[in-house]
Amino acid sequence: MDWDKLRIFHAVADAGSLTHAGDKLNLSQSAVSRQVRGLEEQLNTNLFHRHARGLILTEQGELLFDATRAMNKRLDTAAARIRDSEEEVFGELRVTTTTGFGTLWLAPRLSKLYDKYPDLKVDLMLEERVLDLPMREADVAIRLKEPSQADLVRKRLMTVRMCLFASSEYLKINGTPTVIEDISNFRLICQSTSSDQVGAGLSLIQQLLMYDIKSMLTVNNYFGVLQGVLNNLGIGVLPDYLIQDFPDLVRVLPDVESAEVPVFLAYPEELRQSKRVAAFKDFVQDEIITYRKQLKEK
Repeated sequence: MDWDKLRIFHAVADAGSLTHAGDKLNLSQSAVSRQVRGLEEQLNTNLFHRHARGLILTEQGELLFDATRAMNKRLDTAAARIRDSEEEVFGELRVTTTTGFGTLWLAPRLSKLYDKYPDLKVDLMLEERVLDLPMREADVAIRLKEPSQADLVRKRLMTVRMCLFASSEYLKINGTPTVIEDISNFRLICQSTSSDQVGAGLSLIQQLLMYDIKSMLTVNNYFGVLQGVLNNLGIGVLPDYLIQDFPDLVRVLPDVESAEVPVFLAYPEELRQSKRVAAFKDFVQDEIITYRKQLKEK
C-alpha cells in the first residue's frame, strides 16, 4: 500500500476536509483528492461519504483510519526514542560469544550492566560458530581469537590460558600430581579433541593424552568440564579466569598450561556510533579492569 496515499488519507480523515488537509500538507485540493481517489481505487471501496459540509468516513474508512492513527502514534514514539537515544541506552543488543566464556565469565557479571541500563535487552547467543557480524547475525562478538571478518571494529580485551584444576576434596582423596607424568593416575576432564575449541586448549589436551590417561570424562564445553571438577570427578582443563569466581578450585601442575589465547571484542563498522554497543563495550572493559585488579590482590 502506498505510504504517501495513506499519509494523505490520514490527514483528510483527521481534518474532515480536502481543503484543510491540503493546507496542512502544503498540497492543492485537487492533488489531495487525486491521492484519496487513487487509494479508494486500490482498495476497491469508498473511504468517505462526500456532502456539502465536508467528508465523513465510511465504515471501511473508519477501519483504515484506526490503522493509520496507530501507525502515526508508533512513528511519533519511534521519533521520540530516536531523539532520546542520543542520551539514553535502551533496546535490544545481540551479543555472541562462546558457551564457556558466556556462561562462566560474562553472564554472572551482566547484573552490573542492567543496574546501569535497566531498559537494555541483551540477547546472549552462546555458540562456538562464528556469527557473521557484517551481515548483522549479531551486534557484538567476544571471541577467543582475533576476528577475521572485514569491516569490523575490534578491541583486544585480555588473554586467557588453559590450565589444570581440581577440587580440594578430589585431591584430598586421590592425592596431588607433582609432575606431568603423574596425570595418567588421575581422571582427566576436558573437551573432546573433536569438539570446537580454541587451538591452544586443544594442543594442551593432546599433550596430556600422550601420558596414557586411563580414565576420562569429555564434555563439549567448559561449563560441563567445570561441573565435573566441582563435583570431585577429576582434574579438569579449564580457563585461568575461573580462579577468581571459583575460589574452591585448586590449580595443579602450575607449570602445565596452554599458550596465551587472545580475547577480542568486535562489532560492525556501521555500529561505531551505537549507544548500546558503546555501553556494552565500556561495561566489559570496566569488568576486565576489575578482574585484573582482583587477581593482583591475591
